[in-house]
Amino acid sequence: MRYVLCVACVFFIAAKADAQIQVDLKFKRLQYIAYEPVVATLSITNLAGRDIDLHNADAQSWLGFEITGSEGQPIAPVSAENAQGPLKIEAGQRVTHQINLTPLYPVHEFGTYHVRTNVYFADLGKFFYSPTRVFEVTDARPIWQQTVGIPDGVGAPGNTRTYSLLTNRFPDHTSLYVRVQDKDSGVVYATYSLGRAIAFEEPQAEIDHANQLHVLHCSAPRAWAYSRVGLNGELLAHSSFMETKTRPRLVRVANGDVAVRGGTIQSPAAQTSRGTAPKLSARPPQPAKDDQ
Repeated sequence: MRYVLCVACVFFIAAKADAQIQVDLKFKRLQYIAYEPVVATLSITNLAGRDIDLHNADAQSWLGFEITGSEGQPIAPVSAENAQGPLKIEAGQRVTHQINLTPLYPVHEFGTYHVRTNVYFADLGKFFYSPTRVFEVTDARPIWQQTVGIPDGVGAPGNTRTYSLLTNRFPDHTSLYVRVQDKDSGVVYATYSLGRAIAFEEPQAEIDHANQLHVLHCSAPRAWAYSRVGLNGELLAHSSFMETKTRPRLVRVANGDVAVRGGTIQSPAAQTSRGTAPKLSARPPQPAKDDQ
């Protein structure tokens, strides 16, 4: 009986130690398009009963990911450098980070990926792990494509850009995607959703005098979304229009620019920027409102 009690105490102490840091990992979707941001939401809960400091030590980063591909092969990070700064968590508190895995790991090949997060707590010299989560990478259906040159004086590498519009059908909606790439070098600068799309309405696409892409697509009955995309994949403007007596349409004006004519604007064009390779600690580019 005494032996049983000792064993029970050992298990209790071990369980208590294991519970000092709770780690969880979530993805908003099961399916992602090749090269689009795969945003992981990481939650760390401090159950140690005191404030803790998470930091790199013993040649070990305090935050890491273990990713395996469809055949169980490990997926190594693009770079061994980890720019994640120290993190202090007060007793009983939970912190949440969103991390874009796309620029950090080569997860653009089609297939299923299994992901687990590990947090190294230097005070104990111990790792704490999240449950394993799964996401799938596939590709969307191409519906339009145009290759353009890089104008003189523009700060963009290479000689050409290829803009592509693609659609993907999710269980409850269809999304319109844009991809910007340099086919000569094989570099994909950006892939992201421009929002929900009505499947039977073909989007309108025009290239302006600066070789930027303008897209107008039907996002809901009588509702249209307008986007302007730069040569390096930046979302330079995004706004919404409603049909009134006229339907919105893209038109070329005298100076070679492109404008929306018809309908009524619902929200002004918002100047935004989509980084192409954010650091591990940086928040990922925000997706279009209806991208979820």
